[in-house]
Amino acid sequence: MPDRSAPDAVAPDGTRRDPGLPDAGVPVAGHTDPDAAQPDSAQPDAVQPDAVPADVAQPDAVQPDAVPADAVPADAVLPDAMGAALADPAGVLAAVQVPQEQPLAEPDGRAPRYRRRRWALLRRPRVLLPLLLVALICLVAVAPALFSGWFGHGDPRACDLIKSGASPEPGHPFGFDIQGCDLYANVVYGTRASLLIALLVTAAALVISVVLGSLAGYYRGWVDSVISRLMDIFFGFPALVGMIILLNTITTRNVVTVSAVLALFAWPPLTRIFRASVLSTTSLEYVTAAKELGASTMRILTRHVVPNSMGPLAAVLSLTVGSIITAEAGLTFLGVGLKAPTISWGVQLNIAQRYFTTELHLLIFPSLFLSVTVLAWVLLGDALRDYLDPKAKG
Repeated sequence: MPDRSAPDAVAPDGTRRDPGLPDAGVPVAGHTDPDAAQPDSAQPDAVQPDAVPADVAQPDAVQPDAVPADAVPADAVLPDAMGAALADPAGVLAAVQVPQEQPLAEPDGRAPRYRRRRWALLRRPRVLLPLLLVALICLVAVAPALFSGWFGHGDPRACDLIKSGASPEPGHPFGFDIQGCDLYANVVYGTRASLLIALLVTAAALVISVVLGSLAGYYRGWVDSVISRLMDIFFGFPALVGMIILLNTITTRNVVTVSAVLALFAWPPLTRIFRASVLSTTSLEYVTAAKELGASTMRILTRHVVPNSMGPLAAVLSLTVGSIITAEAGLTFLGVGLKAPTISWGVQLNIAQRYFTTELHLLIFPSLFLSVTVLAWVLLGDALRDYLDPKAKG
């Protein structure tokens, strides 16, 4: 039994302690002091997250979009946060190197793929043959004397009535016409008038369609309505009847007058095609940008709209040439087109209709030349449509 009479021990901090309790520094079995301090070795050093040792050098912070010091001249003053103007903008622009746009090319240095595809398309037989045939027909029309002398004397005006309607013979493979003239020479020289009328009509219709189609597609509104209603009138009126009426009222029927009448009824289809192409082109971004930059209407039409709208129309022009050749021959066959002594395939067919039961060659050879010429222009039109097809660029 402990002696309770002993005085309470006084702790160094001035507090009294029960003498029955052990000293704080003496361990007692089965008793744990929760307030007892653990040794320093038992407490591991706390490690701060992402701590960087002091001896590791910190890299300089890189600011985004930093401009190298040597990219700006020393005398140039960069704009401050308030947006001050540059003191020398020309010097700053001169110091910045802008990469130049390079033409599209394959990695091996060859031409772009769409160009190679177009050259390959031109070498295909279905494109090359009509192109060469049309070139030959144009050469015959320009210089018929180079071809008319291949057989016989080559003069379409040298006639002998004794040989009127004679069948083919050596030196005259096509025989003779009713006047005794060499039919081969007449067919060759007839290429000029028929092709000349077709080209004149196509050129006139092209000019009219480009002007009216550009106005209708660009301005739209009431301009488009007026031009569209005018086209509807021509579409609703029979073209053949109108051409016959006009040609019967004209006293002089030559290449110019017949071309004018045909052109009067040839422009509406081309105008409708070009109008649709202009409507599609004017909605593109570069046309809108030209308008916003203040470009004049004439400049926008001539520099942007018309050149970029000619693709669909160019493919139809060749077909138009073939149809005009057929129309001229048909009108002349009906007796309202060209008249003798003009040499054309239509005039020869008009004469042959009265004698083809006895002299069939008068009808066969002009018809053969007419059919081959029209077929060549039609096939060329199909080839141009494939050549100008945007899918050919892919």
